[in-house]
Amino acid sequence: MASGHSAASSERDEETVTYDYDLLVVGSANADLVIGVERRPGAGETVLGSDLSVHPGGKGANQAVAAARLGARTALLARVGDDAHGRLLLDSQRAAGVDTAGVLSGGAPTGVALITVDPSGDNSIVVSPGANARLSPADIRDASGLLRAARVVSAQLEIPLETVGEVVAGMAPGSRFVLNPSPPVPLPAGILAACDPLIVNEHEARVVLGGPVADGPEDSVADEPESAGETPESARETPESVGDDPEEWARALLARGPRSVVITLGARGALVADDRTTALVPSVPVRAVDTTGAGDAFTAALAWRLGAGESLTVAAAYAARVGAAAVTKEGAQVSFPTAAEVASLAAAAPGSLPRAGAAERHATAPGQPVSGPDQGVAE
Repeated sequence: MASGHSAASSERDEETVTYDYDLLVVGSANADLVIGVERRPGAGETVLGSDLSVHPGGKGANQAVAAARLGARTALLARVGDDAHGRLLLDSQRAAGVDTAGVLSGGAPTGVALITVDPSGDNSIVVSPGANARLSPADIRDASGLLRAARVVSAQLEIPLETVGEVVAGMAPGSRFVLNPSPPVPLPAGILAACDPLIVNEHEARVVLGGPVADGPEDSVADEPESAGETPESARETPESVGDDPEEWARALLARGPRSVVITLGARGALVADDRTTALVPSVPVRAVDTTGAGDAFTAALAWRLGAGESLTVAAAYAARVGAAAVTKEGAQVSFPTAAEVASLAAAAPGSLPRAGAAERHATAPGQPVSGPDQGVAE
């Protein structure tokens, strides 16, 4: 599997190639079906809930809207169903200014997430991938012109892994690949080598390093797929062998092949690392109203600013502010800030940031939603 990012040619290519898009997002598009409940039902039990709310979502669609609202020239490559949910998603993308020429329709119903939320904010989610699972390597090859027209390409794992591999193989020389492996699975070496950066929380890092895919018995530890090839002895570190130091995690992940790594650490912020530097980017304290989708906003902002030439540390600090602004409003895509709103947050003196007392939370990044007062760049 060939990487679209060549270290030797990257600077030359970026000087000579004109890209039509700052960011191409290849990923999922879901309709979020949300019902509020007083308590979640037990097995065999029926409970009454609130009126059904339907919102556009999915990690790919969220990232595309977030980037476009910031001002990035953005396109989405995804698959939706030929149904009302698919039309809702397309309308949301177009309203944000996203180019939807790469959004395919049909083959299965639009993906949906069935979400119940109790008064504490805890939720239970069941996802039906639907058309997302039908976004195929052939679809990526058919969209080669779109793929090669983007300075940065971002992907997640709510679409098939082999499709992400085809994305890496089809990227233009000199373009940059950003991956948030959520939901996490062990990654082939070719995909890992293309990541610049690989964005993970602590659980996702464990899976990439060979730990359990989900909580369960020890024998659920996932083997790396055969397509991953041989892992060098220097990279054969496991979650148990690297301890609890985030810098050790970063070194172990870099040994697997990514050009750079971002590890999100809740209230501690985010650790960014490449072969030259390691830095901790602090979280941004704000009054959190709704953390849904804030991690996708973080990833989109980071990818866009990296494509604009900012360093990993500077881009991550900007992305933290974007995530912070996103959690101050209800909803996912409707909460994503404009560049002007992010600038307003950055201009605020530390003493003038919104205060939330015991309820104060911090900006989120990819991973689990914030569920406690001391959470930050979400793990």
